[in-house]
Amino acid sequence: MIIDGNWNVVLKSPMSSQQMVLLLDSSNGVLSGAISGVQGVQGVQAFTGGTIEGNTVQWDVKMLEPVPMTLEFTAVVGGDTIGGEIKLGAFGSATFTGSRA
Repeated sequence: MIIDGNWNVVLKSPMSSQQMVLLLDSSNGVLSGAISGVQGVQGVQAFTGGTIEGNTVQWDVKMLEPVPMTLEFTAVVGGDTIGGEIKLGAFGSATFTGSRA
């Protein structure tokens, strides 16, 4: 299964939906990458040190804007689709789905 590449994803929270671009790289068995298009945040938020277990990937993104928090992602990759959950700290959780860009 190929995890690497760009993914167009839609985050669905209780408050709204938001489009993002997710870049995943599984070089050397360690997941790294970046997300961009996060509402209220300029630029790209990079991450490293994620895990890969079969077709399930997990990673954390430390956000400083608009509110400091750590987003905890868990996703399942299936061919050209991806979907999962994001724990948003004190703000609860959200789901996301997407497809390969």
